[in-house]
Amino acid sequence: MAAPSLSTVAELFKPITWFPPMWAFACGVVASGAALYGRWTPAVIGVLLAGPLVCATSQAVNDWFDRHVDAINEPQRPIPSGRMPGRWGLYLALLWTLLSLAVASALGPWGFGATVLALALAWAYSAPPLRLKANGWWGNAACGFSYEGIAWVTGAAVMAGGEMPDLRTLALAALYSLGAHGIMTLNDFKAIEGDRRTGIRSLPVQLGVTGAARTACGFMLLPQAGVVALLLAWQQTGHAAAVLGLMGLQALLMRRFLQAPLERARWYSGVGVPVFVAGMMVSAFALRGAV
Repeated sequence: MAAPSLSTVAELFKPITWFPPMWAFACGVVASGAALYGRWTPAVIGVLLAGPLVCATSQAVNDWFDRHVDAINEPQRPIPSGRMPGRWGLYLALLWTLLSLAVASALGPWGFGATVLALALAWAYSAPPLRLKANGWWGNAACGFSYEGIAWVTGAAVMAGGEMPDLRTLALAALYSLGAHGIMTLNDFKAIEGDRRTGIRSLPVQLGVTGAARTACGFMLLPQAGVVALLLAWQQTGHAAAVLGLMGLQALLMRRFLQAPLERARWYSGVGVPVFVAGMMVSAFALRGAV
């Protein structure tokens, strides 16, 4: 059986999805307060591991186990279109899992352990018998925790020489993981028909388009309010004001999104989510300044 082209493999791995975990890892690096001098190697390895390896693995796993759903929602994707024939999708998911583990071994116990957890969640999200994505509450939580929380905490731990990050880092990572639950819901709007027909209870399927849109916005805004409260408690007033300003901009964009959520979910992902993640980095610098 002919091997898929490199462009098809790249499409399977979806490079556009690599940014959130790479950014979160970078936030952890900044929040650690550690100097980059002499620590560039683990920082670069960690960023590459978070995106082109672990996140790419999760995309391949998802496409393989969602091939019947994609045949309804997005038949042009590599597997349902036939451009990636046979079991190539599964083989690549397995290969990238092993490659991720091999690279993670260079980051010590924290980096390796976090990679094992992230990969376990990636497989549990898509593959039976768990298939967490079958329920939007659990599936989106797993993605948010993996993409944001694990990556952030790992970045901080690796830069601190393997030490447990302090409670401030853990608190911000947890809050932004909750916020990412809403971001993941945005991705479900494009797959409502296939999800409904194949028994996947995404939030748009469970709550309807309007209910899911409002829930997504709530998940994104409320944890950021918690971030602002913590930054004020830590006397990082300027950073708190910056995050609050970014929240105000998101609220304006959300107002337009909520007017037509089905049509504008992709639009909001493109313009609103970057504002959300900008707040993550502002918060990371606040921790660095408070060290």
